[in-house]
Amino acid sequence: MALLCLAGSAGCATSEPTHPADGPPVRSSAAVATATGGWHGTVPKVSRSRPSFTLTDTAGHSFDFARQTAGRATLLFFGYTNCPDVCPTTMADIAAAKRLARNDAGSALTVVFVTTDPGRDSAEALRRWLDQFDSSFTGSPAHRLTGSPAQIDAAQQAVGIPLAQTQQAPGGQYDVAHAAQVAAYGVDDVQHVLYFASSTVADYAADLPRLVTASGERP
Repeated sequence: MALLCLAGSAGCATSEPTHPADGPPVRSSAAVATATGGWHGTVPKVSRSRPSFTLTDTAGHSFDFARQTAGRATLLFFGYTNCPDVCPTTMADIAAAKRLARNDAGSALTVVFVTTDPGRDSAEALRRWLDQFDSSFTGSPAHRLTGSPAQIDAAQQAVGIPLAQTQQAPGGQYDVAHAAQVAAYGVDDVQHVLYFASSTVADYAADLPRLVTASGERP
């Protein structure tokens, strides 16, 4: 059961996953990390391979996610630039974790942000928004992706998360409810862990060295 972020004038309303298949959010304590094989995020019950989908980057080029991120530690997040809290907080946390991660793991990380609001998130808007968090998000190894609503739906299905939903708001505006977890793939092209809104900078930073070496393989 994925975490949904309903972004509106009052902010994002979120709830933590409670389904046994997902497990509870994992905090960055030594005891919990030991219980989850050392990971500081939520370890999914069913492991998935790096998904295959194709969208468009902000330069207008086709981007094949599975092929162009293969063999790289990757954090994949679906969100949108008008999100008032969960999306900017998540990207800020990832940026901070990249700076804190040991052994240059941050520089070896690929960050992929897919907009769930292609109608408003132009290439320029996506660039400006991500530039606020980390200057390296302006180019490799970071990618800002968009596409048609059908293409973005297909990408979410490939990842295994609920589809984003547009909801009308007062004044002719609209909000976007979307799955707010970050999917983390190791250099072995396996999804090892999910990060929800309760994850901390320390959680990301602690796991990045394992993702870039695939030293945290699941049994």
